[in-house]
Amino acid sequence: MANILVVDDELGIRDLLWEILNDEGHTVEVAENAAQARAARQRERPDLVLLDIWMPDTDGVTLLKEWSTTGLLTMPVIMMSGHATIDTAVAATKIGAQAFLEKPITLQKLLKAVEQGLVRNTPQPAAPSLAGGQPPVAGSETLAGLGQPLMASVETGPQAQQNFQLDKPLREARDEFEKAYFEYHLARESGSMTRVAEKTGLERTHLYRKLKQLGVDLSRGKRNSA
Repeated sequence: MANILVVDDELGIRDLLWEILNDEGHTVEVAENAAQARAARQRERPDLVLLDIWMPDTDGVTLLKEWSTTGLLTMPVIMMSGHATIDTAVAATKIGAQAFLEKPITLQKLLKAVEQGLVRNTPQPAAPSLAGGQPPVAGSETLAGLGQPLMASVETGPQAQQNFQLDKPLREARDEFEKAYFEYHLARESGSMTRVAEKTGLERTHLYRKLKQLGVDLSRGKRNSA
């Protein structure tokens, strides 16, 4: 996960972006003007910046140009605005902005732009070898010998495997499997609720309720990715 700086003079937008990105597992710092953004940039270089164009003290394009000319534009910057013209967006791109998001920002566009920005800013590791025919993730079912309880074995995380007794009442067995199922996807998606919702085909609100009902530890996926 990444360190992201959100710069916007509107409290509601700062809070919304903080909530969404924090939910995705990122560490988020917010700034309401250029002065706070400069201080945040000096304290620790963020992995990505979401920068509003229209701000009361110094506009975003001017701040972007300042970072560019002083050698501080070492991270991807995504510009945001609800009033900027195409010329403004083009000018920001020429200075060094990686993308432009028009307000109101949709969830899909925000997450896609952030993901693309972080991918471009991160060296990609070589693909893992599958020598010996062993896939990186697998699920399997095995039955115990005669006279033993029937069991199902399912991998629930990168290094975790859980066994299920198949002679339990259906409701209990189903709840155990669903819990393992969601824990598996949370681990694979580094705790990202948005990606888990997409993978499992559930709406986010319903997914939250389901995880709470099953007693799933929502912080587990984020800890595993740390």
